[in-house]
Amino acid sequence: MKILLIGEYSRLHNSLKEGLEKLGHEVTIVGFGDYFKNYPVDIKLQLNYQQGLSRFFKRVIFKLLKIDLISLDIQSQFDKAKHKFTNFDIVQLINENAFNTIPEVEEKLLDYIFQNNQNVYLLSCGTDYTSINFAINGGFKYSILTPYFEGKEKEKEFVYALKFSKKNYKKLHQFIFKNIRGVIASDLDYHLPLEGHRKYLGMVPNPINTDILKCQQLGITDKIVIFHGINTSKYFKKGNDIFDKALALINEKHRSKIEIVTTKDLPYKDYIRAFNRAHIILDQVFAYDQGYNALEAMAKGKVVFTGAEQEWLDHYGLEKDTVAINALPDPISLAEKLEWLIENPENILTISKNARAFIESEHNYINMAKEYLKKWEEQLV
Repeated sequence: MKILLIGEYSRLHNSLKEGLEKLGHEVTIVGFGDYFKNYPVDIKLQLNYQQGLSRFFKRVIFKLLKIDLISLDIQSQFDKAKHKFTNFDIVQLINENAFNTIPEVEEKLLDYIFQNNQNVYLLSCGTDYTSINFAINGGFKYSILTPYFEGKEKEKEFVYALKFSKKNYKKLHQFIFKNIRGVIASDLDYHLPLEGHRKYLGMVPNPINTDILKCQQLGITDKIVIFHGINTSKYFKKGNDIFDKALALINEKHRSKIEIVTTKDLPYKDYIRAFNRAHIILDQVFAYDQGYNALEAMAKGKVVFTGAEQEWLDHYGLEKDTVAINALPDPISLAEKLEWLIENPENILTISKNARAFIESEHNYINMAKEYLKKWEEQLV
């Protein structure tokens, strides 16, 4: 089949493409490459007006005329390439805002996609109307909005997430759901809000290319290396402030036994290279399931502090602290878990092996590609 994947977050669509191509399908990705992470895409859209005088000019124009130059620029790029976006057997949007334009422009671009492709699907991956409103209405005990509710950051810092609760994004959401064949969740954080929806096709766990992510046998001959990779734009949303407090506590007590590596805003290739020496990865706090960074680290045999809630344990039939460490929003709890690993390094080795085995059995990119194909084909016109 000829398949178009629109958008890219955290390498998900690249891994899916690799699995689909192994199965003999022709796949094209269009997108921005997830900005500074710079993932490969086949048709590259540029996100301009991001710095210097152009950024200042964009802000002035929007303030005076309410014209969003970024959206108009993306629309222009789309129009020049739109002949490449027609007559696909399958099209999948990575998100309800896959083109990253304002809703009025997004609807125009998506209308062209819907008019020229019969079988369009939506992936619930990243914030969208359903998951954000589920969080706002108390559906989660904690979520990426928790730092906002706690007053750690102002509303403007959460504008990307909160925008999905606005009327114009609700209208866009309704337009998309009217035209898609179905919606698929990438993990439990998006599955739970969609349960019971008539267009929900179910969850397909994130595909991980275990052929290119080789497991490294962890040896502990000296200090235990703890890696904390920070995306500064999501510092509070990911709970990096809580990890920092936990690291301060554990460093004070076990300085001679550990090495702490902290990085900020690394491109994907540099990020992977930076955590290669690590035994323990601090990923994120406010999640029920693992995102892409956590899964790729687990594939490489790292012990990852991430979303691993009871719902996740129940779904996969696991015992806690055997495959990943559930990162609670409490620095003392995190420090205690770190101490447990530091004082019992054999647990690091056991969890490392279990993590790799879990990724191979539950997230293998070829098997996940088959799951996508099954869900798509069940709804084909």
